[in-house]
Amino acid sequence: MIETRGLIASIEAADAMLKAADVTLLRQDKVDAALVTIVIEGDVSAVQAAVEAGKEAATRYGTVVSSLVIPHPDTETKELIKKGRSL
Repeated sequence: MIETRGLIASIEAADAMLKAADVTLLRQDKVDAALVTIVIEGDVSAVQAAVEAGKEAATRYGTVVSSLVIPHPDTETKELIKKGRSL
């Protein structure tokens, strides 16, 4: 996951992530007025490479607020991430 400040930064990050590694874009959520979260999935090494590329790309057009790679998430955590379900 990458959270950016600004829609353009998030689009640039998503594009870079998908081009950098064999990952799948699950969703892009507008969290707040300017916060956007991008969620991807794939092999751990591919996701790590994609997140690094996305962070680098996003900083050219906005701000990276945070990023996170969860290797081998629990089934319930994975369901929560994929669906964007609230607790």
